[in-house]
Amino acid sequence: MLNEPVHFIGIGGAGMSAIARILLDRGIQVSGSDAKDSIVIASLRAMGATVEIGHHASNILSAKTVVTSTAIKNSNPELKAALQSGIPVLSRAESLSELMKGYRSVAVAGTHGKTTTTSMLAVAIQECGVDPSFAIGGTPNDSNSNSHHGNGDIFIAEADESDSSFLVYNPFGAIITNVEIDHVDHFSSKEQLHQTFIDFIKSTKEFLIICIDDDGAKEIAQAANELKLKVITYGESENAQVRISHVSTSATGSFFRITWQGIVLGEISLNIPGRHNVLNATAALAAGIALELNPNQLISGLSKFHGVRRRFELKGDVKNIKVFDDYAHHPTEVSATIATARDVVAGGKIIVIFQPHRYSRTLAFAEGFAESLSVADQVILLDIYGAGEESIPGASSSVIAEMIRDLGTKVDFEPSILSAIELAITGAKPNDLIITMGAGDVTSLGNQILTRLAEAAKSDES
Repeated sequence: MLNEPVHFIGIGGAGMSAIARILLDRGIQVSGSDAKDSIVIASLRAMGATVEIGHHASNILSAKTVVTSTAIKNSNPELKAALQSGIPVLSRAESLSELMKGYRSVAVAGTHGKTTTTSMLAVAIQECGVDPSFAIGGTPNDSNSNSHHGNGDIFIAEADESDSSFLVYNPFGAIITNVEIDHVDHFSSKEQLHQTFIDFIKSTKEFLIICIDDDGAKEIAQAANELKLKVITYGESENAQVRISHVSTSATGSFFRITWQGIVLGEISLNIPGRHNVLNATAALAAGIALELNPNQLISGLSKFHGVRRRFELKGDVKNIKVFDDYAHHPTEVSATIATARDVVAGGKIIVIFQPHRYSRTLAFAEGFAESLSVADQVILLDIYGAGEESIPGASSSVIAEMIRDLGTKVDFEPSILSAIELAITGAKPNDLIITMGAGDVTSLGNQILTRLAEAAKSDES
């Protein structure tokens, strides 16, 4: 089905562009459309894709298959034209599932850490002399691309649970990093979420790598033991088959020891900070072991990993004020990011500019956001990034700001991006750290903050 011309509606998205790149590498004719131009679209055009800005029925004329994401509404003229003309329409997940057929595929799932874990696994496998294919929801710094068509028999894919679409993958093996309620627009309860993950592991063919430290994942692991899967648990727990110990974290990275079924495999030195990344690296190592790859080479590969864009990404440093950008958009992720920042900041303050993502998530986790953000020294809250959702009464950044204020942390609700930047740089001193945080367009603020810091520094000198 994906051997003839394919058209992508919304080709500029992370997941869609990853699939398009793989098809282009396979020599398939690719076309696409998106609402606006971007660097991603420019790179796809450079690879040979035909991409139109704007959605029009005529864009699909040469396509034999149309791929669409869940963000595309039924009223989209290209989608309507495809359905009316009988052109097969696949979801993003269905098309990725097609690409993975015939490979020893590994689907990396979980509420948090999917992108980093998938990226780590790709880098670790490459160190073993294997050329895996991969499709990732972010861009690893090591490859500078979120997808690759390899010549080996392994295919690694980030598996998004947000709309249950990962149930179509039927992977050879799977990783579950953790299981925590999120995406409340789709999951109405913890029970529904857990059943979805259980259905996911039922669709997995050979092995499951799962974090035994996480309460939600532990419940899924118990269900997995009743299946014919090879289950490998990991974590700091004494019961973990791949056990983490001797953990130390610093501003520049993490160090820890790995024991496999009671035998010390070795010690891993990561180039990226954060205790959560110790768990992510261990998941990748365990999956490599399940794929029967050399543990020493896997460990060597992990030690060379240099992170993922928008995952505690250093944007720059002006007069010893560091500016980072992070994708965290759930209270657990916010807590992990700020904890990592504490390892990095040298006695200075942590200033967070946070943009809540989706009205449904903001309403459901307002208290959790307040608690996780309150451990920063200064918080600046932007308006909610709706991501296509209609506003919901009671879902407001100002509500979170009041909760943070009650917890004793300095906080401002500032809808104006320019004013938010000024608040951040006015409060920043040498050794401080500014983090732009969220899954929306807050990522664009990093370079603006650096520019304003440089201007302020130049003004002080003159």
